[in-house]
Amino acid sequence: MSEEGIPDYAERVLGIAETIPPGKVMTYGDVAEWIAQQVEGVGGGPRQVGRVMSLYGAAVPWWRVVRADGVLLPGHEQRALAHYREEGTPLRAATHSSPHHIPRLDLPRARWTAPFDPPPN
Repeated sequence: MSEEGIPDYAERVLGIAETIPPGKVMTYGDVAEWIAQQVEGVGGGPRQVGRVMSLYGAAVPWWRVVRADGVLLPGHEQRALAHYREEGTPLRAATHSSPHHIPRLDLPRARWTAPFDPPPN
């Protein structure tokens, strides 16, 4: 547990979120898998990463940790979209069936693979 009372797993998730470059994203599952590969005995899945981001993610670029289907975070679509456009994050055009005609992330082009070395804590 950190001095701020944030659990170690959450610190790792937030550290990864801070390393994702502008214009790139990682899915919740990507973050969970990266942590599991890099840190022996530390595990969690996409839901745990999502929970960390919902509780502690406001101080990091939360819009860069995303759903695997590329749908923008419900309730935060417009804020996220503004960040994506500002950073040049690849998007897919909205279709008529898209809720509120909001585009999705173009994950094949926007997805970032974290470097092998874990971020400093």
